[in-house]
Amino acid sequence: MGVVVVYESMYGNTHQIARAIGLGLTEAHCPAEVFSVEAARERGIRPDDVLVVGAPTHVHGLSRDSTRKAAAKEAPKNELEMDPAAQGPAVREWLASLGKTTGKAAAFDTRIKAPALFTGRASHTIAKALRRHGFELLAEPESFLVTSTNQLMPEEEARARQWGADLAAKILSIQP
Repeated sequence: MGVVVVYESMYGNTHQIARAIGLGLTEAHCPAEVFSVEAARERGIRPDDVLVVGAPTHVHGLSRDSTRKAAAKEAPKNELEMDPAAQGPAVREWLASLGKTTGKAAAFDTRIKAPALFTGRASHTIAKALRRHGFELLAEPESFLVTSTNQLMPEEEARARQWGADLAAKILSIQP
């Protein structure tokens, strides 16, 4: 059983959170590989993989082509650098390409620090898509917060690392 953390990231925040989750999983004796959507496509998903999938929240949910283009256009204006994986495929399309399965999974997102009612949560959309494909969720969808200027809030990486460790405990408890 392998653990695969798959992320989409525009400005690098979701990428940082994915790495922290992977580190938390690995430190808790549940080795994880972290991949951008494009790299995950190339690797493929194996039947016994546990998926941990994350993306930034755009307009209350997963990004679309139009929101990704808008984010790229805004980056220079806000002195933000695009993540190397930002030009690759998005989580929405990758999830749509998955077949039916009976695997285990978890979902996370990054979103602006504000009530979820106002921001939405990409993790909820990811979780629904994973369930439709037959995955059983190991945890409630989780959000990691960024400032209004798209910087990770203090302690979010540490919180993501702990979330990864908590996931590891659940994964290890179900291993035969």
